[in-house]
Amino acid sequence: MNVLTIYVGQGALAAAQHFNEAVIIDSFMPVSDKEMTSKVKSQLNTFTRGKKVVGLMLTGFDDDHACPDGVDFILSSYQPDWIMYPRYYHDTDNAASVFDVIRKHERRRKNTNHPLKKLSVRLDKLDQRVFRNLATCFEFELFSPHIEDMDNSNNCSLVLKLTGLGTRGFSYLVTGDTETERWDTINRLFGEALKSDVMAAPHHGSKSGCNPKTVTLVSPNTVLISAGVDNQYGHPDSEAVAVYQRVANHVFSTNSDGGQSLLTRRNMNDFETTAMAQG
Repeated sequence: MNVLTIYVGQGALAAAQHFNEAVIIDSFMPVSDKEMTSKVKSQLNTFTRGKKVVGLMLTGFDDDHACPDGVDFILSSYQPDWIMYPRYYHDTDNAASVFDVIRKHERRRKNTNHPLKKLSVRLDKLDQRVFRNLATCFEFELFSPHIEDMDNSNNCSLVLKLTGLGTRGFSYLVTGDTETERWDTINRLFGEALKSDVMAAPHHGSKSGCNPKTVTLVSPNTVLISAGVDNQYGHPDSEAVAVYQRVANHVFSTNSDGGQSLLTRRNMNDFETTAMAQG
């Protein structure tokens, strides 16, 4: 199993591959920079080459996670079986544009032998939170969102453990922009079930997304932070990074060394992350 955290500037786009399948997480494309967008697409194409892209997960509908152009590119290029997103609609122009793109592809594939399946998820609306029928090589365990803390778009983010099944598989915790107050509830409800080998740092490594108790429960070997070079928010926050470093063996950020994508894989009993310069 491999996880690729692609440098897209101040946004989020990642993918996981295991055996002959791949899953894409989020869809940000730096559309104002054509050269950078071309590099992003090239890296995603190379990573998924020879794999069946079974699904696209959008952790939320803010434009740094759900980019309409990125969603259109992924649905057009890879024809995933399904698209998963939180069952929460924040009425913004960006969210409306994303749903326009999804509906376009849903209509285009409606009368084919490969229709696009939409998975709108919310814990209190589901009979079970573990999905085993969405892929052959992966299992998906959902921890959020839930009506209890759906007070803003960040706290409606998908929190999901993606696990590669069988040989050399591992667990990867997808976290979106989930904030510390929501993590308090997730900690109380799920506790040690959160434990994962690799963790995406919530909210681009911000202090508002870093819950020390969560990090302890997850007990990740590796933390991956997606943040832009010289971004206006100061991500990743130094205090958050220090929390991750106290628990994890390895902490990497895409905004290091002028911007880099991060390829993470199992290396015997450890994990290794290789940086790929954006330039």
